[in-house]
Amino acid sequence: MPMPTVAVLVGSLRAQSLNRRYAHALARLAEGTLEMRFCEIGDLPLYNEDLWADPPVPVLRMKQEVQAADAVMLITPEYNRGTTPAMVNALDWGSRPMGESCWPDKPAAISGISPGAPGTLGAQKELRERATVLGMQVMGLPQVYMQASEGLMQDDRIIEASAIDFLGGWLTKFAGFVEKHR
Repeated sequence: MPMPTVAVLVGSLRAQSLNRRYAHALARLAEGTLEMRFCEIGDLPLYNEDLWADPPVPVLRMKQEVQAADAVMLITPEYNRGTTPAMVNALDWGSRPMGESCWPDKPAAISGISPGAPGTLGAQKELRERATVLGMQVMGLPQVYMQASEGLMQDDRIIEASAIDFLGGWLTKFAGFVEKHR
């Protein structure tokens, strides 16, 4: 059976954001286990029901990328104890029009990284609730709340040995979760 594919949505739009670099580091760790496909959400217009009359190309592209993947991974920073407007916007576009959501039954993993000690706890809590309402099959444990610390990452690589082991185990568990729900 081919390796599971994962549509990766990153809630931070900055090219060099901590969470984007973390997502790319996860993709490197997952090589040979999961095929991570980055799904751009920064070009989605703000959700507006009227736009379905002539659907924006970026919306159709994102929905196709999610539908084509075996699973989704939501990587989020934390803004004001919640996820980002960009992530909420992507989830809203993907859930519409009524009856044509790309989210139901998709195996999903959620993570994020922050300089603060609680990682992205608040943002992930919000995302877990939204993902569940949208019908995603969210992997419950382990949950990953990464704190950005000196020596954790270099460029787009995790370099700290204990983090490599922990995150590698999380990715392996997610691959098994995807296989179970595929």
